[in-house]
Amino acid sequence: MENLAEVIKWYVLAGVEDICADETFNALDTPPLPENKVVRKVPVVAAMRPAITDLAQANDSARLNARELCAKANNLSELKKAVESFDGCSLKFSANSTVFGYGNPNAAVMFIGEAPGADEDREGKPFVGKSGGLLDKMIAAIGLKREDCFISNILPWRPPGNRTPTDGEVAVCLPFLRRQIELVDPKVIILLGGSAANAVLENVDSISSLRGHFTDYTTSQGKVIPTLSTYHPAFLLRTPNQKAKSWSDFMRLQRKLTEI
Repeated sequence: MENLAEVIKWYVLAGVEDICADETFNALDTPPLPENKVVRKVPVVAAMRPAITDLAQANDSARLNARELCAKANNLSELKKAVESFDGCSLKFSANSTVFGYGNPNAAVMFIGEAPGADEDREGKPFVGKSGGLLDKMIAAIGLKREDCFISNILPWRPPGNRTPTDGEVAVCLPFLRRQIELVDPKVIILLGGSAANAVLENVDSISSLRGHFTDYTTSQGKVIPTLSTYHPAFLLRTPNQKAKSWSDFMRLQRKLTEI
């Protein structure tokens, strides 16, 4: 029999968040019914299941632990150490680096993406690959520099194969991002891509419906920060005909910075 801990670890890395039963079921192992056998359908009463699975309970426990660590972090340096020592997210064990937010700790603008990619995982900094190069050009086009801004992601660890993060992974890591926002205290937040927008704004709307207008993000301390969603640079590299829409969003950002 395979080591149970290794099997569970494999499930977690694959993004499995729930199970249906304690044992596997193979329909091919079911013996065939005798010919002319009449089967009477009867109501099936589902077996009682726990209100929360072990994996979901582990995610909930990790999320609470993350919140406790965040509450103790009084600056970005302390928060970075807390993230690097945190073992509550399985993505850490398949990633090469912990990619914490980077940039001006007193930035007026904070950019937030989804998760590190292969280049970011190698270098340990957010947005350093092709997407980062395009983001730098977009920032420069409105008179800013990368070092003027603070750039981060929802997740500090790269999902295997750049897959979409699971809801559980996002929930566990989100407290660290929210604490980064509080410590940087930006005047404006820019959410890059639908995953970032959905996680931070806690909605399920498409990025095409979210982009183009400001919404409010409220910190745990009650401060309201104007927030603009736009397309992720990686999406723009794949779909260059959408760059004009992102350009208009960055022009909105430029105007907003002159107003506040």
